[in-house]
Amino acid sequence: MKCLILGGAGFIGSHIADALVARGDTVRVFDRPNINLVNLSTCLQCIEMMTGDFCNLRDIDRALAGMDAVINLVCTTLPSQSNENPAYDVESNVIGNIHFLEASLRHGIQKVVYASSGGMIYGHPQTIPISEQHATAPLCSYGITKLMVEKYLALFRQLQGLDYTVLRIGNPYGERQRIDGNQGVIAVYLGKLLKHEPLQVWGDGRIAKDFLYIGDLVDAFLRALDISTKEKIFNISSGSPTRIRALIDVMAQVTGIQPVVNYTQQRQVDLPVTQLDVSLAASALGWVPKMSLESGIRRTWDWVRQLNI
Repeated sequence: MKCLILGGAGFIGSHIADALVARGDTVRVFDRPNINLVNLSTCLQCIEMMTGDFCNLRDIDRALAGMDAVINLVCTTLPSQSNENPAYDVESNVIGNIHFLEASLRHGIQKVVYASSGGMIYGHPQTIPISEQHATAPLCSYGITKLMVEKYLALFRQLQGLDYTVLRIGNPYGERQRIDGNQGVIAVYLGKLLKHEPLQVWGDGRIAKDFLYIGDLVDAFLRALDISTKEKIFNISSGSPTRIRALIDVMAQVTGIQPVVNYTQQRQVDLPVTQLDVSLAASALGWVPKMSLESGIRRTWDWVRQLNI
């Protein structure tokens, strides 16, 4: 298979690229100009690297040429910042994706796998765990635009026959996630522990999130790429929520470092609990998460300790 990974030089995309190369697929990675390629160092000699602007039609045509399938990881905003400029969120993510889908039809793309959000799509949960049939009521522009792209994927399927799969992902973590970023609490906290800096907790630490190790997420992407199913939308996460306080306890046990924790006012985008029902992915894709939280954090910590910081 010839597979294009949009946004493929980052944390998630680089792991997917490794997995696709390992099984013998032809891989092209498209990302923004001047992107740091350190995440791709293990497979850079085995892939085609291409840079450009996702919203530039010529760049997207160039990226899609000769490809069979696309994994789309591109997103220009973060949940906590998307409400500051919703117009930009729509222009760059929704309009950009519509142009991408139109171009995919021109180039005969057979399958699109889209990375959506299991934490931001549903809003306040009415039932726990949250299934794919749960009502969608996003609390931020990020979630709204993710949902809009899902709807356009369904429309292009209905009108033009373009096959697709949406993965509504929980909170992924693991090696190569930025330790200095604005999201990815596990990597950020481990980075602060390494530097003996205090941990910042939004709220009182009772918020519970559904964390997923990167290896399990990559397995879900490969299955979504390979398998065509009647169901098009899948929750992908551990299915087991962990409170932030409990998460910090696990980190202290793994690292042997007792952190200083600063509690600040809770953010509006943070839900009290996120727990995704992943049974549909198990039945339709044969996918189940395998990595325990402690083991995944231990692997991530081993990687963080090797960083030159």
